[in-house]
Amino acid sequence: MENELSEIENMEGYIGNIEASIELLGFDEDKEMLKELKISIIDLESKISNLEIRKLFKDKVDYKNAILTLHPGAGGTEAQDWVEMLYRMYLRWCEKKNFQVNILDYLAGDEAGIKSISFEVVGEHAYGYLKSENGVHRLIRISPFDTNKKRHTTFASVDVIPEIDDEEIIDIKDEDLRIDTYRASGAGGQHVNKKDSAVRITHLPSGIVVQCQSERSQLTNKLAAMKILKSKLLEFNRLQEENNLKSLRSDQKEIAWGHQIRSYVFQPYQLVKDHRTNIEVGSVEAVLDGELDQFIKGFLYGGNNNENNR
Repeated sequence: MENELSEIENMEGYIGNIEASIELLGFDEDKEMLKELKISIIDLESKISNLEIRKLFKDKVDYKNAILTLHPGAGGTEAQDWVEMLYRMYLRWCEKKNFQVNILDYLAGDEAGIKSISFEVVGEHAYGYLKSENGVHRLIRISPFDTNKKRHTTFASVDVIPEIDDEEIIDIKDEDLRIDTYRASGAGGQHVNKKDSAVRITHLPSGIVVQCQSERSQLTNKLAAMKILKSKLLEFNRLQEENNLKSLRSDQKEIAWGHQIRSYVFQPYQLVKDHRTNIEVGSVEAVLDGELDQFIKGFLYGGNNNENNR
């Protein structure tokens, strides 16, 4: 609350400076001052837009950090490359928001790309922003992995859940868990593939599977995996309470045609379209470079409008 109050106070000072500049321009049409004023007004619009988005965070878990898991659909290397492109997109968006990213689990593709990745996004209202990304993302392009240069349609799933708080308690029985250890793979230093430090936990009643291999210690990975599992179970239970149960298991979510929330088209034209809000952007490169706020804002406004309609 202190951060938000400070931001509003800074905004008031910013508006005061703009008003003073406008008043001065009434006496002296300084071209350089006019140019600076236009830049300041555009910046102000962006700041106000960010505050407007925060007004839409009404879910009790919106303030929390987020855990994202990305999986490729069918398509081998092409689909795994698409996962890596999406991961980079979220990294760039987090950089713009000054959010911290911690990799929890990473499995590299056989030739290129990523087979699966889970990562934590730490920042104010991280889950509130990123919950709009939950779903299947479709890519249409001429594949660099196809020697015939044919156009390919590829899918990847993005699962987003809020991170559990330390004070939240959820009872998990030992007999409901199956814990497997295996050798870590991918980036991670000399310890990778030297010992069974990676941990996979299966919650038998729900079928939810989580894994972690980001740390050198098996114990540390187990603790991190348990935290992810608790977060998934809390979200699972929350959705049940709302009579809106959605599967958090990737094998129950078909990563294919007809299930996509957004399409990224490189060929035969350039377009990114969100199928829930019908928002369209002509620059695919800009979106993949982290320009996601227009889709996030559209989703949040749409969700609140739906609530009002109900």
